[in-house]
Amino acid sequence: HSLIEHIRTAWSSGMEGREHFIRVVLPDPNVGTGSFKGTADAVYQNLRLIKQHRPDLVAVFSADHVYRMDVRQMARFHLERDAEVSIAAVPVPIEKASAFGIIVTGPAAELRDFQEKPEQAVPMPFDQDRAYASMGNYLFNPDTLIESLEENHQRGGTDFGYHILPRLPGTRRAFVYDFDTNRPPGVQLHEEHGYWRDIGTVKAYRAAQRDVLGPVPRFDLVNPDWPIYGGGYGDRRHVLSRAEPAQRMQG
Repeated sequence: HSLIEHIRTAWSSGMEGREHFIRVVLPDPNVGTGSFKGTADAVYQNLRLIKQHRPDLVAVFSADHVYRMDVRQMARFHLERDAEVSIAAVPVPIEKASAFGIIVTGPAAELRDFQEKPEQAVPMPFDQDRAYASMGNYLFNPDTLIESLEENHQRGGTDFGYHILPRLPGTRRAFVYDFDTNRPPGVQLHEEHGYWRDIGTVKAYRAAQRDVLGPVPRFDLVNPDWPIYGGGYGDRRHVLSRAEPAQRMQG
């Protein structure tokens, strides 16, 4: 309930209109069991929204990560390659790769293989110490997404990483978008280039809290050119002082 209220107050109030709106969609008992069984199942249960609004592209993005991204740049990458699916990826140390969905690419950034949390990850071809990890951010052509989800549901699949993405190579025009090339406006020179953190654990969440503190933070929450609406942090009038302890950073 608190998350729904946060989205309503921090995001929805300034984005309602003919071309922008935000809705929190809950499990549909008429489609599923009254709960979401996985990431793919969650989108499958809401396919009616895609069929109703008939979008040009559908973005499926993870919600437990911290980063700043201009999605239009990824959309341009997708359209220029006439892709059916585009997957955003970042390099991670090879010793930590087993915690991520690992991507193998070809010379034209085409998706050649996808392994969800493999015990032995395939390194990047030009860097044996790192592997390409999926950010959990995908762009789909609507028809491709609908067909993939319906086929996946018939097979009993519920997850993008485990069940849908591994079937893309050789069956769909799938490409990998290098997040390191994304350039949102207003990012300062002192910030970490291509900052992205998965904060799915308490330890990772606390580490990300430290990254926004200090006079030269790795990730600056104050960016008038590309604000993040979250408890007022995108507004200089309400931003928490970087000198305050990390435990004060909530939300």
